Formats: sequence, C-alpha cells, structure tokens
Amino acid sequence: MHILDDFAWRGLIQDSTGTDALREHIDAGRVTFYIGFDPTAASLHVGHLMQVLTARRLQRAGLRPLILVGGATGQIGDPREVGERTLNPPEVVAGWVEKLRAQLSPFVTYDGENGAVPVNNLDWTSEMGVVDFLRDVGKHFPISKMLARDVVKSRLEAGISFTEFSYQLLQSHDYFELNRRHDCTLQFGGSDQWGNITAGVDYIRRRSGEHVHAFVTPLVTKADGTKFGKSEGGAVWLDAEMTSPYAFYQFWLNSGDADVVGYLKYFSFKSHEEIAELEAATAERPAARLAQKALAEELTTLLHGAEETQNVVAASQALFGRGELAELPEATLRAALVEAGLAELQKPDATVAEAMKEAGVVASLGEARRAAKEGGAYLNNVRVTDAEAVIDRSDLLHGRYGVIRRGKKTVAGVELVG
Repeated sequence: MHILDDFAWRGLIQDSTGTDALREHIDAGRVTFYIGFDPTAASLHVGHLMQVLTARRLQRAGLRPLILVGGATGQIGDPREVGERTLNPPEVVAGWVEKLRAQLSPFVTYDGENGAVPVNNLDWTSEMGVVDFLRDVGKHFPISKMLARDVVKSRLEAGISFTEFSYQLLQSHDYFELNRRHDCTLQFGGSDQWGNITAGVDYIRRRSGEHVHAFVTPLVTKADGTKFGKSEGGAVWLDAEMTSPYAFYQFWLNSGDADVVGYLKYFSFKSHEEIAELEAATAERPAARLAQKALAEELTTLLHGAEETQNVVAASQALFGRGELAELPEATLRAALVEAGLAELQKPDATVAEAMKEAGVVASLGEARRAAKEGGAYLNNVRVTDAEAVIDRSDLLHGRYGVIRRGKKTVAGVELVG
C-alpha cells in the first residue's frame, strides 16, 4: 500500500498542499522531509507522539528524515492563545536540545541510505545579523497574512510581543535552509502549525522559486472532550524520570473504548487487519481490554524497551494478585504503587488495619477489621485474617513496601519510612 493511502486510512492528514502532487513527488524518487520540535521543556510528552511516529512511518516508507530540535526557536516559543511564554536562558535551552535528541533516537534509524539526520536551527540562525534577517527574510512576509493567523488575531487585543510575532519567520526560514542545505522538500507538523508551515512553503517559492510540499496531522482529541495527553498527575512525558514506564503504560491501558481504535490508527504500527481484529474484540469483549493492552505494550516497548515493558506488565498483573510481587524490580514496584496511591507508614509497629486505613483502601479501622474477617484483606497478595497483626519489616517487599488490597480491585501501597 502506498504510504499516502495508509495515512488516509489512519486519518493522519488533515490539510496538505496537495496529496496528488505529493504522491507524484514521492513516487519520483528519494524525498527528504523534516519535522521540528522546540525544546520548551526538559522532555517531549505524548502529545508529540503523533509527529514522532508519523516521521517513523515516512522513514519506513523510504523517505529521509531531518529531525530538527530548535535551539533557536526554542528560545522564543510559538505564540499561544493563553499569553506570552516565559523565555528560558539559552544555556537551559541548549541542555534541553540534547535531552530531546536522545528521546527521539528510539523512533528513527540513523543508519542506511535514508538514515535520519539531526539538525539544529541555531546553526544557521546564529550566523545572521538583525539587518540581514530583516532584509533577506522579513522582506518576503506580508504583514496582512501574518496578522490573519488565528492565534495572532486572538492575542492582538491582550498584546503580543514582536518576539513571538516573528516566530513564523524563523520557522519558515528553517524550511528554506533545510531545502538549500539538504534538498528537503516536505515538512509536516500538527494542525496548529498549518499557518507557519504554509508560510514556509510560500517563502521558499518567493525567495528561490522552488516548489515544496507540506501536510499537517489532526489534533488528537478524546471522545469525552477532555484533553489528550494528560493524566491525573499532569502531562505524560517521554522521559522515564518524569513519567515512569509503568505510568506511561497505564496511560495507554486506561484509554477509553471509544478512543482506543483511533489511537491504534494514529500511534500503532499494526496492520489494518490487526487493528480491525482488535476493534471487533473491543466491541465483543470490552472488559478484556485487548486493544488497550496491545497499544500500551507496543508503545512502551518502542520507547522504553522490551525488558522494561515486561516488568511493567508483570507489575500491573501482580498488584491484583495475578503474579509474583517479590520478583518485581524495586523501581518498577515503587512506580506502580505511586500510580495506585502510595502512603507513608511512619509507625514502625503498625497493624494491618492501620496500614489499610493509611493507604486509603478503607475509611476506618473498623472497616479494615470487617474486611479481614470477611476474607477481603491482603498484604502483598497474602490474605490477612487478623487485622490487628503487626506488620514486620520482613513482611514488606524490599524491606519497605506493602501492597494493600481490599477485595479484587481496590489496591494501594504503603512505604515504611524511618
């Protein structure tokens, strides 16, 4: 199947400069494309995955990626409707550039004929003086078109700085430089970048006469109207230290039935037939969550590796009594308990009842005693019949963690401190 037909089936192209022309261009031979990421934080998040994985698809189809991390544009930031960005110090942005480059490495291949090339727009932007920039770049941008951009119009009354207003010129110049230096003829991005991207296409045509291509992917939304990419703890990051592999896995596992098939099309590399089978399974046996599990395992493996994925799958099962808790690495166990709810246990001679109350699986000590009496209280997957039994450090995992479960589904954790 042609890559553009696959993209159409997956719903990956919202707008383009012309899919027929792009198809002809791809079929004519080797194509170099670029996707850019601004280092406005120490990590990318799942909201960036649409672009990262689209780049992976294009490379697998034979196109060559230029992976741009914006050391220059990251110091400014694209305008937002909510107001001016805080400008980060150049040395902070430079550190984030290196972190983002490392995070992107699992998704593309840097070897072979169409191996990815990392680029940084600071390399050419830093060489330009302000007069050169205004003469060579700014001359080609009609103010009327820049003012017509939705985000700019929304900010005019409240105020927008020239710094953010000029962002479009910098991004457009990136496309020009990549076209000149690397024969790049395709740029893509998220739908919110359509104005910037088409401005770059026009700029190249005005300045060099070259005809180049572009498309944008749709905004990912959830069926219930809530924002994609957020969990209860905030953004879901790609950096394992900011969002644990277990939490990353759980984010996808918790996808709604109404969302998961769309997510599979956007984010999975499974075939059309495999996705159709998972869609049918979701309709027939939603409780089994086969589609969610398949998506969570695929993406966690891609980002964090097969071994880490095995650990988090084992942890998600062991917490509910379907595996050996003692076999889990401490870091994975702790991450799982943090997601479930981890309370500190400061009392060295705490009872099971006190641990259950502290963990929040019961509202009172009396409720904990009733749960134990009825056979529904567990410490580290071992049924507890005496709620007044004192917890010994030897009863805890890694000498400090206790998995507290009431019944089959209510799970939390305690950590003995001090």
